[in-house]
Amino acid sequence: MGQVSTQRIRPEKPRQNNDFDLAAIGQGLVFAQSLPELAASLEAGGASGTAVIQAPPGTGKTTLVPPLVANLVGARTGGEARILVTQPRRVAARSAARRLASLDGSALGTRVGFTVRGENTTGPGTLIEFVTPGILLRRLLADPGLESIDAVIIDEVHERGLETDLLLGMLREVHELRGDLTLVAMSATLDAPLFAQLLGDATGTGAAPIIDCPAALHALETRWAPAAAPRLTDRGVSRTFLTHVAATAAAAHAEALARDKSIDALVFVPGAWEVADVAAQIRARASDTEVLELHGQIIPAMQDRAVSGREPQGAPRIIVSTSLAESSLTVPGVRLVIDSGLAREPRRDAARGMSGLVTVSASRASSIQRAGRAARQGPGTVVRCFAEKSFAAAPAHPRAEITVADLASAALVLACWGAPGGAGLHLPEPPPASSLEAATTVLAQLGAIDEAGHATVLGRRLALIPADPRLGRALLNGAPLLGAGPVAQIVALLAGDYRAQAADLGALLAALRNGQHPQAAAWKRESSRLERIARQETSSKGAGIDAATNLASGLELGLVTALAYPGQVARRVENATGTTYLLASGTRAGLPAGSPLAHHPWIAVAEVARAAGRDAAGTGALIRAAAPIDAGTALLAASHLETEAVNTVFANGKLSARKEHRLGAIELSSTPMPPTRAQGRDAVLVALRERGLGMLKFSPSAQLLRSRLGMLHRELGSPWPAMDDASLLDAADHWLAPELEALAGGKSPGSLDLTDALRRLLPWPEATAMDELVPERLAVPSGSKIRIAYPGIDEPEAPPVVAVKLQECFGLAVSPALVRGRVPVLFHLLSPAGRPLAVTDDLASFWSGPYTQVRAENRGRYPKHPWPEDPWTAPATKHVKKRMAGA
Repeated sequence: MGQVSTQRIRPEKPRQNNDFDLAAIGQGLVFAQSLPELAASLEAGGASGTAVIQAPPGTGKTTLVPPLVANLVGARTGGEARILVTQPRRVAARSAARRLASLDGSALGTRVGFTVRGENTTGPGTLIEFVTPGILLRRLLADPGLESIDAVIIDEVHERGLETDLLLGMLREVHELRGDLTLVAMSATLDAPLFAQLLGDATGTGAAPIIDCPAALHALETRWAPAAAPRLTDRGVSRTFLTHVAATAAAAHAEALARDKSIDALVFVPGAWEVADVAAQIRARASDTEVLELHGQIIPAMQDRAVSGREPQGAPRIIVSTSLAESSLTVPGVRLVIDSGLAREPRRDAARGMSGLVTVSASRASSIQRAGRAARQGPGTVVRCFAEKSFAAAPAHPRAEITVADLASAALVLACWGAPGGAGLHLPEPPPASSLEAATTVLAQLGAIDEAGHATVLGRRLALIPADPRLGRALLNGAPLLGAGPVAQIVALLAGDYRAQAADLGALLAALRNGQHPQAAAWKRESSRLERIARQETSSKGAGIDAATNLASGLELGLVTALAYPGQVARRVENATGTTYLLASGTRAGLPAGSPLAHHPWIAVAEVARAAGRDAAGTGALIRAAAPIDAGTALLAASHLETEAVNTVFANGKLSARKEHRLGAIELSSTPMPPTRAQGRDAVLVALRERGLGMLKFSPSAQLLRSRLGMLHRELGSPWPAMDDASLLDAADHWLAPELEALAGGKSPGSLDLTDALRRLLPWPEATAMDELVPERLAVPSGSKIRIAYPGIDEPEAPPVVAVKLQECFGLAVSPALVRGRVPVLFHLLSPAGRPLAVTDDLASFWSGPYTQVRAENRGRYPKHPWPEDPWTAPATKHVKKRMAGA
């Protein structure tokens, strides 16, 4: 992190009686009873107080904690405090600010205001400002010390949003460096100890105090209304199921209105498209009911209308919402909840390099949160459109976003903060290594980070653009080519949660432009915002692509898509089962059946998802959104992926080489050519490392040398070389260099002398003692030199074995050991006929005990051979008695 000053200059002015009236604001709110405990905890912590609040939804913590903190900090500093409060969603930030300003009796934007993407209602006298986590992240990057802020309150930390997790780690560092920043985290579930430990460690206290508050729920009736058809099919949410949800909602609300005309209903479905579909079906069934939609893509005015409550003489309302209304909002009048039990969550497929939102079963915790919305303001009812056994089988909690999401934006924030990959940053949960590696690869390709992982000048520019860094790159590089307005429209399209029918982005863009799409207004607003950013950035900073580049007409949409996702430019590959596209990343994916894009040789893919059996080609990956391009456009947008190289392959004992022109994994051209000597050697080495040492043939001599060296490495370590397969393959370019060239030249593996090859690994001068440490043969008292059977490389615990006739060992009292006495030799003592009689690594014990029984059992069987009573002093021999006497 950048240097942060711990000294702050505050203008001196007398304390004004400008406190928030907590008694008036907290009237009727359950959390009001917890205010004294919170105040005492923060005051006990002094200027650097921390606290974690654990309170269920609807208790009033979001309304009461900010003014309390403002009063406390203001009293401590003798001036007016500035407080930031994060809310995970824009509509929640606006709603919370409006509610607090109303209860305070002040105009919105004076004492209380909010800042969300594209909207700011604050003034010089604003004391409490509600912001989204993304807004605060960008402020931290611009001002790492938050010098003008006295306290930060992070709400809804239990949701484990990615940006909120990052804020916790970054604000912890700011808190450590500044001695006067109050830091409060608020959770609606029972995971407060995790955050208390995180914040407490920053002050050295072990854990921040936890302020608990009882639930504020009224009686809640739960009904189960599962559909006959499955909720999810291989094409997403079942249309039959959505019809069931709409019918259930209309019927349940009609039944509730028969009892109480004031009851409104809240319907939960997974995404914006499902919201529009279900809302339209309910309107057709309940013409006397106002049906409102609530999700992140609709205009703020419509969001605010949905969460503001019914007009005094207004019609009954049904609000159809995504999980946006799950925990951070209280919708007035709602006493009935209809829950689809589905949610949209980010997922990343590491194997294919794909990421995006997928529809899954909502967790039990999410279902409980949704149900609770019905019982905040009185007795309520929840109707779950799924079976009770499905609820029991659902995951207990949603997965933390940092563990499942694409991390490109997060990794860029961390790089700008000075903590590449989160190094040294205390987060609630570390990012997965594979996801982080993929994210840093993306950022490096964009030029956003350097080799050390720190942000470049371009990276810092991209971090301040409120969009995914890939979309930011498309905005900056596309504006000089196409103009800020058209590029901003396309980037707004790519950034939104829209559904492209038959994967056709062109048709979707046309519908948005002519106003036929239900989210056209939100798209136009976002386009205007991005256009302003594009004009500001490109006019003052320049662009990354030559503006004079020629572009074929009609490919503008594809170009911007390719600039954003260069690894997803794709070329059609014909196969027996349909039309497959090969992406530059190496993924194969198919278009939906009947897609109008199928005749295009090249496309730029904006979204690809794992979906076995859904595509026309049966690849297991489905292209959900794409636009046509040509080869020139693909090369322009993904120029960093373009390579020309000679690819030499060794297979079936033969070499082949081709000069290949590629765009990532896409082969543009391939020309045969004769391989050079070095290329042939390298190709054999690649084949050897892929297939393993089984590709070679070790002679008995080479196997023995390898086993002896392996024992020395296990017992003595360096400089004796390791002999396992992985180590030998890793060093094969050293010890096998001549043999690799011989194989490349056509020699068979069986003709190679690997004994000499292994000797190249011998360490000198240590190797002069090898025959002493691990001899090939062992001398026994009879004068024979018996070959030692060393254990194989795959038997590291096995001992070396000497198989010798028992009579040849008379007089040998001490069992030999190799490697300076470290490794005992195991004797297999044999009969005169070569059959095993005993196995021992302790000859002294054998002669003193078991030998007597062996003698008794075998002296009659082998009368011509000596079986003395005293093996200690008897002469060792490999001959029969007569030859012994003759000798």
